[in-house]
Amino acid sequence: MKRNAFLLTTMFAAAFAAPAYAQPKPIPIIGLMELSGTGATAGTNFDNGVKLAVKEINAGGGILGRKIEYTSMDTQSNPGVAKALAQKAVDLGAYVVMGPVFSGSFIVSMAETKRAEIPNFTGGEAANITQQGNPFVFRTSFTQSTAMPKLAKYIDDTVKAKSVAMIWVNNDFGKGGRDTMAKALEERGIKVAADISTDPGQVDFSGAVLKAKQSGADALFVYTNEEESARALRELKKQGYDRPIIGETTLTGQKVIELAGDAANGAVAHVGLTADAPQPAIKAFDQKFQSEYKYRSDHNGMKGYSGMYVVKAITEKIGKVDSKAFATAMHGARISAKDAPGVLLDVSFDQNGDLDRESFLVKVENGKQVVTAILPPVSAK
Repeated sequence: MKRNAFLLTTMFAAAFAAPAYAQPKPIPIIGLMELSGTGATAGTNFDNGVKLAVKEINAGGGILGRKIEYTSMDTQSNPGVAKALAQKAVDLGAYVVMGPVFSGSFIVSMAETKRAEIPNFTGGEAANITQQGNPFVFRTSFTQSTAMPKLAKYIDDTVKAKSVAMIWVNNDFGKGGRDTMAKALEERGIKVAADISTDPGQVDFSGAVLKAKQSGADALFVYTNEEESARALRELKKQGYDRPIIGETTLTGQKVIELAGDAANGAVAHVGLTADAPQPAIKAFDQKFQSEYKYRSDHNGMKGYSGMYVVKAITEKIGKVDSKAFATAMHGARISAKDAPGVLLDVSFDQNGDLDRESFLVKVENGKQVVTAILPPVSAK
């Protein structure tokens, strides 16, 4: 009896000391997001897109049988805070870092992830992000050097403008876009009639709009952050501006349309992603995002969502959770939306970390983005 009791006690203790089916360790992914400050609209959308993708991926069994453990931290739209949080992400052992979205914050923070050899995705568009030879940086959006020539072609071929006024925000994002657009216009013989700099978070656009009107330009190019774009559109309507208003993604985003109201109608933009695109995968995303968050995503939510599915596709391709191997595999990668629907559109990455895929020309009509043209990938031309 004593011997049997001893054996039972020993077996019982062993069962608790060494569980036979231990859960695989989760994959740590850190988000550096603008959840407050001037970038809150962009950062919150990007963060929600990532979270929706993580929820779906985990529900489907995770990546290589491991669940994702996603943690987002607020950069407060401050480059200094972003840099400190990037170091914290390194200390936490992040496999991949998502964000920041704002170019100025990303340019500062990416030095920390580079040092730790951790892949880092951004929604920032500033051209110089991927011109610094950082092999761990990858975009979820077009670079300005890809987007601006497409817009310049539209201004030349369709609008047939001979001169353009430019209103832009004076930060890394805005300066990069201004410089790239000015070059693209010059190459087509289009004159910049007024070069109007504005401040991040600027509230009063009356002076900037007046300068644009007085320039007599055939069209106006607006390149500011979302909230400022809405203020600019409202002021343009107030002053009766009647020339074409053209911009990039931030001019016609969902938040801009909501804030600007009917002042957004007629604005035209080149966008890398839009929830109004006709592709079935994008329509499905739109429905799922609205069901999850009770509002409609802008392009930033789509970038966060598709970026997370890129992480899944490449990790499964290399067959292991290895940050350095992941970064190596990203260069020259091509991912099909047929094989990985979450990436939304067929996408490829070059050796700098810049992406290429279809994009869209949209016009705001009755408070909605209407796709007027689907533009092919640059590599398809």
